[in-house]
Order: sequence, then C-alpha cells, then structure tokens
Amino acid sequence: MANPLFDELFAPHLGSDRAFLLNPDGSAALGYGDFLSDASQLANTLADLGLAPGDRLVVQAEKSPTALALYAAAVMTGVVYLPLNTAYTAEEVRYFVGDSGARLLICDPGRGDALRPVAAELGARLVTLAADGSGELSNLAKSKPTHFSPVERKSNDLAALLYTSGTTGRSKGAMLSHQNLLSNAQVLAAAWRFTASDVLLHALPVFHTHGLFVATNIALLTGGAMIFLPKFDTDAVISALPHATAMMGVPTFYTRLLDDPRFTRDLTAHMRLFTSGSAPLLAETHEAFAQRTGHRILERYGMTETNMNTSNPYDGPRKPGTVGLPLEGVELKITDPDTGATLPKGEIGIIEVRGANVFQGYWQMPEKTAEELRPDGFFITGDLARLDEDGYVVIVGRSKDLIISGGYNIYPKEVELVLDEMPGVLESAVIGVPHPDFGESVVGVLVAEKGAAPDIPVILAEAGKRLAKFKLPKRLVVVDALPRNTMGKVQKNVLRERYAQSFA
Repeated sequence: MANPLFDELFAPHLGSDRAFLLNPDGSAALGYGDFLSDASQLANTLADLGLAPGDRLVVQAEKSPTALALYAAAVMTGVVYLPLNTAYTAEEVRYFVGDSGARLLICDPGRGDALRPVAAELGARLVTLAADGSGELSNLAKSKPTHFSPVERKSNDLAALLYTSGTTGRSKGAMLSHQNLLSNAQVLAAAWRFTASDVLLHALPVFHTHGLFVATNIALLTGGAMIFLPKFDTDAVISALPHATAMMGVPTFYTRLLDDPRFTRDLTAHMRLFTSGSAPLLAETHEAFAQRTGHRILERYGMTETNMNTSNPYDGPRKPGTVGLPLEGVELKITDPDTGATLPKGEIGIIEVRGANVFQGYWQMPEKTAEELRPDGFFITGDLARLDEDGYVVIVGRSKDLIISGGYNIYPKEVELVLDEMPGVLESAVIGVPHPDFGESVVGVLVAEKGAAPDIPVILAEAGKRLAKFKLPKRLVVVDALPRNTMGKVQKNVLRERYAQSFA
C-alpha cells in the first residue's frame, strides 16, 4: 500500500542495523531497525486505542527517541500528528486539543494531573510518556507486535497539524500533507548535500517544523545518523561537535557557542555545514562565526505553513543579512501589500510563495485560508522583504508584529490579552526589542488605570500561570499613555525605538 512519507522516510530502513541515533561521543545508541520496531509497537498501540486514519494525536512530551518514534507511528497509522511546545500551560493545551478534536493526548507524567481533567472534558484519552521513555504509553506498547503494515495514504492527505498564532484571535492550525513534508525534505537534502555518511548534531526541539520536519526528515530520507541531544547545552554541543558533520540551529545556539573560548576552528574542523533559521541571524554573528571557525553559516527562511522557502547556496556566496534564494520548486515574489502586484528588485513588499511545500490551509478556518492562500496557490506570508541585485531575499520586517525570541514565535496580541486583564492595568502594548542572546525579547508597556499602581511582580506571576515562559515579558514598564497615530492605532514602531536598548 502506498504511504508517501513511510515509503520514502522509513521503509528503506526496515530491519537495518545501521546506526540512526548516536550518543554525544559518537557511539551508536539506536539502530534504524530497532527504531522502526519501536515505532511499529507504538503504531499498534495507537490502533488499539481506537485511533483511525485522519484522527488527530496531540503530543506534548519531552524530546526522546520514543517521542520521535511516535511521529513514525503516526505516519504508519495515518494519524495526523500534532506536536506541542512543552512550555504550553494547561489552558493553552485545552485550546489545541479542543480545536483539533484530538482523540488522544500524550504528555509527560509530571503534567498528567493538570491535563487529565482537560482531556476528559474534551472527550480525549490521556496517556503519559516520560523523557526516559517510561510511562503509560511505553507500558501499553511493550507487549505489542514489532511489525505494523502502514495504512494507505495519498500525497494530499494530512500528515501533521501545526498551530501558528495570529495577531488577533486564537491560534491557527496549519494543515500539512504528506507531499508538503516529503517534497521539502527532498529539496533540502539535495540543496544542502546530505548523504548517508552525514552525522547531524540535533539539539533542536521536535515540536516544530525546524527540528522535526526539516532536521529529522532529512536524516531519515538520506539514511544519515543524528546525535540526538535532549536540548541545546553548550557543554554537550562542544563535546559532540567532533563526532558530527552538520548542525542545524537558531541564532541563539551560535551566539552562545561564540561566547565559549572552547569553541575554536580546531573543534569544528570535522564539520561541513552549519545552518541557521527560525529567527534573524545578525550579520555580526555571521562574520564573527566565520572568523572564529572558518565556516560561513548558511541562513535560510521558512514558516510553519511552508517549511523552507529559501536558502543561501551550499556552493556560492552566503550573504550575511539575507536568507538566500528560492529553493528549487519554490516560486517566490515580492508583492504590493495593497494591490498584490509583483514589485521589482529593491522594492519592499510582502513575500508570496508557491510550491509543493505550501500547506493545505488552516484547520476549520476557510475564511482565514482564503485571506492568505490565493486561488492560484500563492501563499501571502505577511513577511516584508526585498530582493537584492542578485535575487537574494532580504527580510526587513514582519507585517504582523511577530516577535521571534530564541527561535520561538510570540504574537503580541496573545500576551496583551493576558496583561490587559491584570489588576490596575488599563491597556498594554507588547513589542519585541533586540536581545544579545535571544535575537529579540519581549517588553510589555502598560498604561495604569486611573489612581492605580500596577504591581509588576504580581502581574508577572499571574501571567506566568497562563502563558508559556518564553512568551512572558522580560521587562514591564508603566507609561501614562501609548503613542498613537491619527487613526488611533498604537505606534509600536515608536515603542520599539524607545525601548530598543532595554537589553543592551
């Protein structure tokens, strides 16, 4: 039976004793064959729990080989995989489970008490999975067969549902098909010259596109190995680098490495590729990295809705401050935000892209899909950019005031809604300002109610119960009034300039 992702990513490795996951010292931790046996047991477990093709599976579990095998199990069973940031609060998880209509929620045992009532209320079953692979899910799986015949799937059938917030309203579920994920992995593997001899140093989370659908899928497609670190840790990365050939990271990874004197040209001599994405890479970081190591970081550009769209070339100039050229099979144009007309090189407009990588639309949001996905297949990204004289894409801003901190997307409106409800707060404006480590960090600007004095520590403590830690403002300031234009719109550009040195 045809199952595009299984056929290309997993089937070639059935029964293989080739190393798939490695320890930090480069020794084998788990072979491809054993990994797929584990995945088959998990697939049998999902089927026994009553999940059918097209059902949604929500996973909020710590990074582990078992969590990765769960992704493979979802592909095998035709279940739509919905990974969640492990920092999300129970209130946030409630929305994702409810909106997706998920049948099963898998979470860390430490969160079971908080999330079990949520699952029960929404008609979903909850099963636990710990970072060490233990938990209810593993107990259910260990007696299951180590073979599972993958269900038939078509190229346009959904493989994953990834939620991406908007500046107004609630998060949107981007529907990604087998073709979306597979085509992008194939293009990137070729563009970045990955082969079975590569060892990818994997320190990214596996709950979003970068760590799961770019890094992992490329390794699976090419038959390479991964040093699978639980998270980015400078000591662990420095220890593992001599055993790797490639690393995918966010700018924060590289700034932290550059801060460590052990990070030298000799340490990186075995490497052939460093890539960066998920947040803007400062040109200074790019140049400092090149001077220290002799390697020029390859910066690229992608989105939840599209996976990767552009990349600086493997062979050819890697220009600091740009995200490179459109990938093969990706059409990209810069358009006038008002008319949709294509703009010439050098003029700033909205990036629009079309290709096999572009998502199927937003889950149960036909109107929002129609707003952002044109009838001819071009997706209106909302990112402001221009093309330089060589056709490289230079991103200059984000039309929706998106904040990217440490590689994580933060949408100001979501934070503002929480701050506005706090005692003594009349209104708020949330902005992103430069941060030397995270790229950007969150500043909340508050206007006090008349006669009130907002208690900053109390506000942060209360907001922390409702927002993931990475969304919490790192600084809160109280002002008399927010700057506004003649139409009454808050001038966030003024605020960004005013507080630009908050973390300098």
